[in-house]
Amino acid sequence: MSPSHPGRQVSAIRRKHSAVRLINSARQLVGNTPVIQLRNIVPEGCADVYLKLESGNPTGSYKDRMALSMIEEAERRGDLKPGMTVIEATGGSTGSSLAFVCAMKGYKFQVVSSNAFAMEKLRTMQAFGATLDLVHSPSGKITPDLIPSMVERAKEIAKDPSYYFTAQFNNRDALVGYEAIGRELLEQIPSGIDAFCGAVGGAGMVMGSSKILKSKWPHVHVVVLEPASSPVITEGRTGTHGVEGIGIGFRPPHLEDTLYDEARGVPEADARAMCRRLAKEEGLLVGTSTGMNVVAAVDLAQRLGQGKKVVTVACDTGLKYMNSNLLADD
Repeated sequence: MSPSHPGRQVSAIRRKHSAVRLINSARQLVGNTPVIQLRNIVPEGCADVYLKLESGNPTGSYKDRMALSMIEEAERRGDLKPGMTVIEATGGSTGSSLAFVCAMKGYKFQVVSSNAFAMEKLRTMQAFGATLDLVHSPSGKITPDLIPSMVERAKEIAKDPSYYFTAQFNNRDALVGYEAIGRELLEQIPSGIDAFCGAVGGAGMVMGSSKILKSKWPHVHVVVLEPASSPVITEGRTGTHGVEGIGIGFRPPHLEDTLYDEARGVPEADARAMCRRLAKEEGLLVGTSTGMNVVAAVDLAQRLGQGKKVVTVACDTGLKYMNSNLLADD
C-alpha cells in the first residue's frame, strides 16, 4: 500500500482529531503552552535557544496563570467570596487576565490602570466586563511614580470590605501559577536546561519557574532582566521607560536572591529591534518584554556555546501592540 493510499490518509486524520481535547471550561485553556527552538536569529556556534510561547493562553499572556492562582487560592482560603468585587492595579496584561478569570467565575472586577499602557489592553479588560479607573500619565510613559500611585489608589478603594485586592506585587499566590511553567519545562526539555532568563515586573514568573528548575537542575544559570533605562535591580535607581509589564519602579517583593544568579539591563531599542526580527525571521509576533528576553537569551547562548540549552519565555503576543510603533521599521 503506498503512502498516499486513501485508507492511510483517513487513519491519519482520525489520529489527528482524536488528540483534540473537548473541554468543559475556559479554565482548562490556561497553561500547557508549547516551546519552539529559535533557528534563524541565533548565530552559528551558540547554544540552542528555546522560547516558551505563552501567547497560547486565553488572553495571550502568561499572566493568565497568575490570575487564576490568585483567585482560586483566595477562594480556597475563603478570603474571596461570591458577591465581592476584585480590584487590582495593573498595566493591562494582569488586568486582562484577571478580567478573564473574574468573568469566567462571576466576580465583578475593577482595574486601576493608566493611559501609559496599550489601548488594546484597556479595551480587552472592558470587553471582559471590567470597570476602569485610569491614573493619567502626562508623558504617556511609565514614570517611577506611576505604578506606586496606581497601587495606592487600589489600596484606598479596597478599604471597602466588599472588595478583594489581589495585590499582585506582594501576593505569594501568584507564584503557585507560575511554578507550572517550570514543571512544564521539565517535561518539554528533559535533557536539561543550562540557562533561563526573563524580564521582571512583579518577578513572579522568573522566581516561580526558577524554583522548579533549580530543584531539578541546581546548575541552571538564572538571569533577571529589566529596562536599561530604569535599572532598579542592577544599579538601584529608577527611570522612565516604555516596556509594559516590567520595570515597576521599585525592587519586586517576590525577587529572591537565592533564585537568580545574575541581573542585567537590556536597552529598550535592542528589545524592539529584536521584536521586528522575530516577526520577520521566525514568524513570531511578540511584545517588547519578550524582545528583551530573547536579546538576553541570544547573549547567553553566545557565552555558553554549542551543546548548551538556553530557555526564555514569550510573555504575550505582539497583537496587543499593533496601535504602537513596536513592529514598524525605524
